[in-house]
Amino acid sequence: MKKPGLILISSMLLLSVFSCRTVKQINKAISPKDTSLVQTIDQTKADSLLLINATLAGMNSNYIDFKTFNAKIKVDYQDNNGKQPDLTAIVRIVKDSAIWISLTATLFNFEAYRVLITKDSVILLNKKEKEVQYRSLDYLQEVTQIPFDYKTLQDLLVGNPIFVDSNVVYYKKTDNQVLLLEVGQFFKHLLTLSPDNNVLQHSKLDDVDMARNRTADITYSEYENKNGFNFSTYREITVSEKNKLDISLKFKQYEFNKELSVSFNVPKNYTRK
Repeated sequence: MKKPGLILISSMLLLSVFSCRTVKQINKAISPKDTSLVQTIDQTKADSLLLINATLAGMNSNYIDFKTFNAKIKVDYQDNNGKQPDLTAIVRIVKDSAIWISLTATLFNFEAYRVLITKDSVILLNKKEKEVQYRSLDYLQEVTQIPFDYKTLQDLLVGNPIFVDSNVVYYKKTDNQVLLLEVGQFFKHLLTLSPDNNVLQHSKLDDVDMARNRTADITYSEYENKNGFNFSTYREITVSEKNKLDISLKFKQYEFNKELSVSFNVPKNYTRK
């Protein structure tokens, strides 16, 4: 895999290009036995707008606002070459300032990569090769081909919805789920929410540019509420374009709003790449 450290880290952070091409495909997300329970909403009607706005407000009420975030994550991933060695990721975030990540090979307990992301820069340490890379945040956009900013990365890691748009073009509700299809500047986005409290269960996006064949999906599950937040402790992601990557993230430990350090030292003997 080319640039494995950057691609894996980028994949963990930016798994957000999900497939949802037509209303016909959206219907497939609901089994036939549920079809009779579904009400399709006409957004041009006032009552439809009320339903949509109430759902969006409910989803926004679950937004995780925080000062700091610290987590230990078990990472399993598989690419076109098969299952790869398990990793342990330590993630520290100071809101709107810095994202600090350490990736350790679980089997050998060896720290392979360390990365610091700010609003305009990325520093990556390859500790095995004793190399350091200095890049702009735009460089990660080039690697992943995803139009993101620092806030998108931050929201993705803590479990907030990303690439959300108010332009809702399709709405369905069943006893088991609420579906919202939004069309934004870059993506068509299908959000699946729980019907009782509008907690995010599944996210799919697809490029508005239909010439792209980039697809993925992410599932949020095993929610806990220990800090006043509904937090997904298990996430499954599949990303595919020319290649396919499956990743699962199991949050073994996490905490919000505790003091933490994101200091980042580059050893003098590291080669700049």
